Amino acid sequence: MNSRTKKIISICIKVAILGLASWYIYNRLSNNSGLSDFRMLLKKLDPESVWIVMSSIFLLMLLNWFLEALKWKFLVQKIELISTWKAVESVFCGLTWAVFTPNRIGEYGGRVFFLSPNKRIKGAVAMTVGAFGQLVLFNVLGALALRWFVFRFMDLNPLMNLSISILAIVFSGFFLLFYFNIHWINGLLSKIKFMKPYKRFFIIFSKFKVSELLQILMYNLSRTLVFSTQYFLIIHLLIPEIDPFDMLLILFIFYFIQSSMPSLDLLDIGLRATTAAYFFSFVTDQEIAVMAAVASIWLINLIIPAILGSVFVLKLNFFGSRRN
Repeated sequence: MNSRTKKIISICIKVAILGLASWYIYNRLSNNSGLSDFRMLLKKLDPESVWIVMSSIFLLMLLNWFLEALKWKFLVQKIELISTWKAVESVFCGLTWAVFTPNRIGEYGGRVFFLSPNKRIKGAVAMTVGAFGQLVLFNVLGALALRWFVFRFMDLNPLMNLSISILAIVFSGFFLLFYFNIHWINGLLSKIKFMKPYKRFFIIFSKFKVSELLQILMYNLSRTLVFSTQYFLIIHLLIPEIDPFDMLLILFIFYFIQSSMPSLDLLDIGLRATTAAYFFSFVTDQEIAVMAAVASIWLINLIIPAILGSVFVLKLNFFGSRRN
């Protein structure tokens, strides 16, 4: 394939990505009742308070994805050294891909194409380590929060309460044990016959030390605190009477449920809002406000970054030949 053909194909792919992302974003924004409800609710509030809260949430969004970029840079340092800015570009580009792909799988492609061609598969494996760390955190926080939820809102006998407590601890312990021994994955995959040819890629799982896995977990925890603050600010603005501790624990359950369900970012906003409304119904009857809050965070944390990331899609090099 000559360079001219590669260039034409590359341009076609970029146009297709931008076209799909634009169509999906337009389609969801023009048919989103949650955002309409959110705008109506904001009109009833003090404009200055609304401006301060929304500006803070936007800045926290930038911090959230900057932390993710630092984590991405840390993850791939064993494969290829990249600058902080390049990490930021790849993260935002990945978000553009993510919005129209199931379970945000396109995010992998958006990021790894910023790496050298011969490092991309290893980069995807390294990204899996980071994603698994986030999943572990959501599962641990979610299991403990669910234990609190059951104890507070459900009238169960002592034996059932004890059983649920033990189950939550065992469940959390299992995920933490597996995460801090993630090299086990390399061993397991190596025993699968059709996976053996790819063994050189999975060796990445064995290169992360416990201290490095802990640092990845800290990046994920920092991000969780950031977007939990975003939710706190918007929910407190709309429903100030909710107890902050109750709100935080319900948010942990919300993250846990969301991380366990297959999704398409642009199509699951209704599911996100319904899930949040159900659990928050135990502490407030403001269902519309809860769903509107979820829709607003979805817009700020996913849709706006996806639009910003479209600029970096143009910088992708699908057929690069650089070697390190």
